[in-house]
Amino acid sequence: MELKLGTQLILEPTYTERNEKFRCRVVEKIGNIIYIDYPINLQTNKTAFLIDGSQFRVYFNTETKESYCFNTEVLGRKGGNIQTIMLACPPKDEFIKIQRREYVRVETPVDIAIEFEGRNYQFVAEDISAGGTAIHIKTPVGFTEGDEVQLVAVLPFSNGDIRYIETKAIVVRIFERDQMQVASIRFTDTDDIDQQHIVRFCFERQVLIRKKELNEL
Repeated sequence: MELKLGTQLILEPTYTERNEKFRCRVVEKIGNIIYIDYPINLQTNKTAFLIDGSQFRVYFNTETKESYCFNTEVLGRKGGNIQTIMLACPPKDEFIKIQRREYVRVETPVDIAIEFEGRNYQFVAEDISAGGTAIHIKTPVGFTEGDEVQLVAVLPFSNGDIRYIETKAIVVRIFERDQMQVASIRFTDTDDIDQQHIVRFCFERQVLIRKKELNEL
């Protein structure tokens, strides 16, 4: 898998609630820096001027139709016959492959609060995705499979931001694994912004897990 010249990239700002996307192409790649042409805002169809230090998530497809993404930062600009913007590019083994037709689920502890029939419960999730979560149940609860609950997930980002995701959810299944009760829960009414927060959180945790694995090799 290579990021080749001419590859089309889609950029999404990572630390903003604005739902913006920008299209550009790879003009040049030198070491850990990629040079792109000036991006086009997909909503306005106008040229965008990216500020140095801005952080984005980059999506691209390979010639074999596989999809990948990685985090980047605007490093500056380069003059010449073609004006380009410089983006940081991580090693290719840090690119994250995107699984299509399903939400990316990441195994990481997340604080979960559930309200059901006037009672409040606190849990720690073993994993989370934009579609749902799995929580550990250590004490008796009042809900069971098929019940609708009100759920709040606390997402701590590496830059210090904390996002609180509020959604209705369905308890899909309660089962026992390794002498621990686990409840599988599906989110049912998360809005687009909250879904973006969860996807960003999962992506960030994937990157951290990948870096840890690489450091342990």
